[in-house]
Amino acid sequence: MASLTLVNLVKRFSTGLVAVNNINIEVRDGEFVCFLGPSGCGKSTALRMISGFETPTSGDILIDGRSVVDIPPNRRPTAMVFQKYTLWPHMSVYDNIAFGLRLRRLPKPEINRKVRDALDLVGLASYGDRLPSQLSGGEQQRIALARAIVLEPKILLLDEPFSNLDALLRVRLREELHKIQRQTRITAIFVTHDQEEALSLADRIAVMSRGHIEQVDQAGSIYASPQTLFVADFIGVMNLLPATQSGATLRVGDQTLDGLASDDYSGPVTVAVRPEDLALVSSDSNSGSAWKGRVEQVMDLGHYRKALVDVPGVGMIKVYLSKSVSYREGETLALYPIRYLVYRDGQPPVEVRRQVAEGLLTFQA
Repeated sequence: MASLTLVNLVKRFSTGLVAVNNINIEVRDGEFVCFLGPSGCGKSTALRMISGFETPTSGDILIDGRSVVDIPPNRRPTAMVFQKYTLWPHMSVYDNIAFGLRLRRLPKPEINRKVRDALDLVGLASYGDRLPSQLSGGEQQRIALARAIVLEPKILLLDEPFSNLDALLRVRLREELHKIQRQTRITAIFVTHDQEEALSLADRIAVMSRGHIEQVDQAGSIYASPQTLFVADFIGVMNLLPATQSGATLRVGDQTLDGLASDDYSGPVTVAVRPEDLALVSSDSNSGSAWKGRVEQVMDLGHYRKALVDVPGVGMIKVYLSKSVSYREGETLALYPIRYLVYRDGQPPVEVRRQVAEGLLTFQA
């Protein structure tokens, strides 16, 4: 196990592109941290600087408090698992895993023991004599993971290792990776653009955009309290609605929202509300603050439905419907926001919770 600290880390390429722009983060011993963001946000470049495959323009990388910027990749206490399996096709599974140990000139009995333990760890104990061409994609990626772990690195680096696999296999392998990381307690940095992967794996998530870190937090906090509009839009499903604030009053198109604490601000804001935070108003309710709209589309997603509702003066709203609630396209639906966030430039978001009154139906997956 080891700690990792990135200090004012910058990577500027000769083209003038700033891929990583002054990021700072501390990763604790045994912690699993995901760098999450869209393609081109700098997450893989940051990982390559940690591994030593890219040289920072400025800033520092500390492992257990010691700078490793001037240490070449083969001497850093890190191991990388890449998106592509990068197994040597002419070598057996055993030889692929043993290769790095042989370079370290370890005794043959010790190599045998370490390779056997690594294969056991990834659930492929009987695969040592096979060639990579005889393995499935998921099995090859598990061998790539074993090859990294067998070197007993202090920090395991994973660059979108499951992106080439089908959806079901990705779920299975990330469950196995989570178990292995917990079992070994190795410090791990995982790069992905898949938010579900990050939310299910990470102790903490660093959401990146345009080379900088927007927010670092636990998965639940990232989802419930996104600190920037980018995070709000990128994590999960969110309705982002342009609005105007005047004191305690919010006007969203032709609709109004209450519950905001009064202040002297007047001007544009953005209201962010999750689909599950829109309660349905039952037909016998007289709630005057509900938003009424026409159901344009209903999508059955298995254990729940997602509806697109056109609210006049507001626009298209995404809302989740429990399986027990049935609405058809063309029908009128009345919505009542019970929780929302208000964003304005340069300020942290303000959370508003409204009372779930009688006659409101909340979403239950």
